[in-house]
Amino acid sequence: MLEITVETEHGERHSRVAAEEFAGLVRRIGPEGDRFLVVQRIPDLPDVFIQVWHDAGADYTLEYRDGAPDRHFRATLDGPEAVIAAMTGWARLSEDWNAGPDWERLDFGPVAPVPALELGDEERGLLEARVREVILGGYATRAELAELAEDYLVTAAARPVSPEQARRLVDRMWLERVEEQAGWVGETDPDRLSRAFTALDAAGITAREHFTCCRSCGQSEIGGAGSPDARGFVYFHSQCTDAAASGHGLTLLYGGFDGSPETTAAVGREAVAALKECGLTVEWDGDPGQAITVAPLDWRRRLVG
Repeated sequence: MLEITVETEHGERHSRVAAEEFAGLVRRIGPEGDRFLVVQRIPDLPDVFIQVWHDAGADYTLEYRDGAPDRHFRATLDGPEAVIAAMTGWARLSEDWNAGPDWERLDFGPVAPVPALELGDEERGLLEARVREVILGGYATRAELAELAEDYLVTAAARPVSPEQARRLVDRMWLERVEEQAGWVGETDPDRLSRAFTALDAAGITAREHFTCCRSCGQSEIGGAGSPDARGFVYFHSQCTDAAASGHGLTLLYGGFDGSPETTAAVGREAVAALKECGLTVEWDGDPGQAITVAPLDWRRRLVG
């Protein structure tokens, strides 16, 4: 698997794709509405990406950026195979991945300075605490975090954080977490949770992590989130994520799509078995009217972006 996230023109996101799947995405682009791919590393790093644009019948425009504005380059290639080779090499961190294309450096002119945030200690503390909480949750992208940071302190009278200030704040805190997680070794509890959810989904139970904002939305939307022949569901919403990231364990909601207590209890037992099989500690008394709790839980979810 390639440790990348690929975004298409019409909003698809593919994370940790196989090389063959990625090659298929490159060969696919060209038609109206499906003309480019933007690729970021996992974890996403500020201003580090590679992207390709292609109109059917034309050449391929390949660009990459390696951090600073003066490290942005472009090349034109005449076919998808050369693009696939370069982009796959970039994804694999190959030393000579960019040796083939004829690159030109793009000059975007001087970069405007970003003014310092003019916030009081209390406002700054509230903003950074909320951004940090969502970063620790591990599901938000840098773009989503920047939007959160920009809007968090907005009132009817003021917008104290500009988009540029929000991105700078988020990037600093994001990179702090990236540095911290570089020291993690092996599988973490959120990795185990994802493994259990993948197994449940494959077994006919719609299993979704960080699904919707609350229980009300989750219960109304989970039916359309998976296979139409799924027997039941298990999920947790973003408020559950916040609690888990704060050290309070993780609450799982579950049920059967036929609405019967018997099916709900059966789904609960299957979910508990899958979680335990992946090495997690579960609290549940078998009552279909009670939520499942995963605790204690060391919430170290690796960032994707």
